[in-house]
Amino acid sequence: MHRQRGSATVELLVLVPVVVVFASFVVALGRYEVVRAEVAGAARAGAEAAAEAPTPYAASAAARQAAPAAVDAAGGACRHLAVSTDVGAFDPGGSVTVTVRCTVPLADLAVPGLPGSASTTSTVRAPIDTYRNQP
Repeated sequence: MHRQRGSATVELLVLVPVVVVFASFVVALGRYEVVRAEVAGAARAGAEAAAEAPTPYAASAAARQAAPAAVDAAGGACRHLAVSTDVGAFDPGGSVTVTVRCTVPLADLAVPGLPGSASTTSTVRAPIDTYRNQP
């Protein structure tokens, strides 16, 4: 019996770092998932704004304005937001496609083996009203 004295302390010293790393990994996955949802919402908001614009140039500007506003409204955990708009089919009955890319910061979590950041991308295509230019 006396030989096992102090074994609880050793077990605790081994177990605590493992639990901390596991908890940090769970936080990292949660952060990534939250930012992924923000990016999907931003792409949707950008595509909807672009589809309502009167010209291709205005559609690109509307998407660049709406997407960051959607990320900010959702909490703004996203870093280095990039918005691109494809207006190649910007005609009545056509569509506009908006792609939003974001970098998720992970370096502050200090999890061994986890990169300092991860990227997530979302693409949404929105239809343009067939009768938009007709009286």
